[in-house]
Amino acid sequence: MSHTVVQCRMENGAEDTECTSIGTESPPNGRMSTDKEGELYRQLSKTLIGSDGHQLSNELSAPYEFPQFPIEQIETKLLTVQKEKEISTAAAPAREPSIGTVHDIDDDVDLNDFVPHFQRVNISGEDNTGVPTEDLQSASKLLIKALDIREKYMRVSRQGFPSNVNRFLSTINGKPVTEVQVMDRATIEELKGKDSDHPVHPPKIDRDPWDCEFLPDNGTVLKCVKGVFMVYENEANAEQNKNIDYGVPDLETFVRDMQLLCALIADGPLKSFCYRRLSYLSSKFQLHVLLNELRELAAQKAVPHRDFYNVRKVDTHIHAASCMNQKHLLRFIKKTLKTDGDSPVCKAGDKLMSLRDVFESMNLTAYDLTVDMLDVHADRNTFHRFDKFNAKYNPIGESRLREVFMKTDNHVGGKYFAKLIKEVFVDLQESKYQNLELRLSIYGRSLNEWDKLADWAINNNVYSDNVRWLIQVPRLYDIYRANNCVETFQQIIRNLFQPLFEVTKDPNSHPSLHRFLQYVIGFDSVDDESKPENPMFDVDVPTPDEWSDAENPPYSYYLYYMFANITALNHFREDRGLNTFVFRPHCGEAGPVQHLVSAFIMCESISHGLLLRKVPVLQYLYYLCQIGIAMSPLSNNSLFLNYNRSPLPDYLSRGLNVSISTDDPLQFHFTKEPLMEEYSIAAQVWKLSSCDMCELARNSVITSGFSHHVKQHWLGPNYTREGVAGNDMTRTNVPDIRVCYRYETLMTELSNIFRSVLNEVEEK
Repeated sequence: MSHTVVQCRMENGAEDTECTSIGTESPPNGRMSTDKEGELYRQLSKTLIGSDGHQLSNELSAPYEFPQFPIEQIETKLLTVQKEKEISTAAAPAREPSIGTVHDIDDDVDLNDFVPHFQRVNISGEDNTGVPTEDLQSASKLLIKALDIREKYMRVSRQGFPSNVNRFLSTINGKPVTEVQVMDRATIEELKGKDSDHPVHPPKIDRDPWDCEFLPDNGTVLKCVKGVFMVYENEANAEQNKNIDYGVPDLETFVRDMQLLCALIADGPLKSFCYRRLSYLSSKFQLHVLLNELRELAAQKAVPHRDFYNVRKVDTHIHAASCMNQKHLLRFIKKTLKTDGDSPVCKAGDKLMSLRDVFESMNLTAYDLTVDMLDVHADRNTFHRFDKFNAKYNPIGESRLREVFMKTDNHVGGKYFAKLIKEVFVDLQESKYQNLELRLSIYGRSLNEWDKLADWAINNNVYSDNVRWLIQVPRLYDIYRANNCVETFQQIIRNLFQPLFEVTKDPNSHPSLHRFLQYVIGFDSVDDESKPENPMFDVDVPTPDEWSDAENPPYSYYLYYMFANITALNHFREDRGLNTFVFRPHCGEAGPVQHLVSAFIMCESISHGLLLRKVPVLQYLYYLCQIGIAMSPLSNNSLFLNYNRSPLPDYLSRGLNVSISTDDPLQFHFTKEPLMEEYSIAAQVWKLSSCDMCELARNSVITSGFSHHVKQHWLGPNYTREGVAGNDMTRTNVPDIRVCYRYETLMTELSNIFRSVLNEVEEK
């Protein structure tokens, strides 16, 4: 009879202590407890009557058991186990076939640096996934197919994909495998003793941040064909339609991959398998914390100077128009009214209005203004009411005040918005360890939006070492079409991407934009996901140049055409030696789960991801690929999901790559440090440990779009290496024990999946 052993092993150089629990394949039944009671009574009777006594007349019959699985499955499994044993005895001791890519550890590298001592929870035995071999093999094939699809899209779009998953896929696909180099670790203490000092703080820019090199025009020709920009080497090639092939997946390929993944997440056995694995990961983490919490705390205490307050944290999801709190906005409006009250700020018909005129038209003075009157904070009335939430962006319910204080393109050239944001930057520089990735809007209504935005940033010198920009694109085609701003969806695509292709071809065509793009890291897609839509579409869907209906295109349609153009743009910019962009949309906040499928295929990371809690297959895939999920529990609490129902603690315990973000401090937060407010509430409600908080902070830096050079200062010079080798606790304050646990657990999950497929291939 096969069995499974649960081991809690303390690896400390001394004898291993092992607590073992053995379970059979038979279902638990009342018979087993009866057997134990019978045995107890027999022992008592022998004590009373004597061991030589006559056999008791009421001796129980032999404890027969009924197998849980059909005999055929048990026979198949026994044959598989026997074959594995024969292979292991015939061959020399080897690593897992799917992990055989790690160098042997050389004598001059200290193994203790990479294998911290702690109590590990392991499942041993030939059937350690808890499902029949056939189910494991079929589930593994489907999961590998999904991983293969994501790897293809990430590679072609120049976005990030985990090196460990890449190695496993290469082993399956027969591609050359990149070997893991084991090298010495470098911590602050070690680097201080060397000539090459590597401080925690990146060096400040001592030049004009907007200075950069201007490349000459490279003579290429640009065309937008069916919603995707094509690059041609010259006019002759353009006339013959010989574009440079960047390998952008066409619409037919995307629709096929999308339909495959949608069928995959609905597969019953696969759903059961993924749910079991996620439940196991949660339980394993609870055991890990139970056994190692004190060790993790002791490791943190042993690190000098570093604690949660002074580890780097990045707010990976925050909108520029609401990055200040309500009291800050109120003080700024009052101050501006006193100092610039007579300056003309907007037009009412043909008449110019000063700020004082605007307030007089509302019968208000600076003294009358209060936070309550400002009315920008979300309340219980905004729950599941995105329209009311959007209205909260208008201070005192006046769209004029929003235009004056929260827009980059207005009568005063966005002067007040720039001042307000720069005051937030000053607060950031004081806190020193907090950083933001602010979203600015490009709507796609006209071609000159990019130039206006870049001019606003440069003319007002809106720059901070602590800040990088993402460009958010609202999905508002239906509104623009109804107001006759655009005629087809392709016009929005052209307005969004044509200036970017032009500035890449010839930076002198948009000089301000070329300078501004140095600090833009990617694109976001925003709007209310709960709007009714048809989430699935077929190959015969109209292309953007033909989409002239009043109806808004589906979410996945928006994402595909943004992805296709970002991919072509990234290739074009990479060829020119310029920075590339990632795609990090709002996804899974509400609406259909198909949104999360599109994001899995095409996006490096997402914001929100609440609906993953309902789709175990996707949640497991997001775990395996370590896709970044920027979660905002306070925002969700006001809009879509009560705080106590947030899946963030579950995601964290299972090992998903989650980070905490604020979304909209203006609407949801009260303090000067909204990110710390978000962390503190999460820590109180979910009883997060210091180690959990530092792990979330480290995840936020890894997910963020700050440069590799900056991350080396914040996380350590080796942060890109896998497992403990990439962790510098003197900077991250995350114990090696936690990093090692996460890495070993992920590698075990990947190994289980890929080994079953490799074994089947070897059998054939």
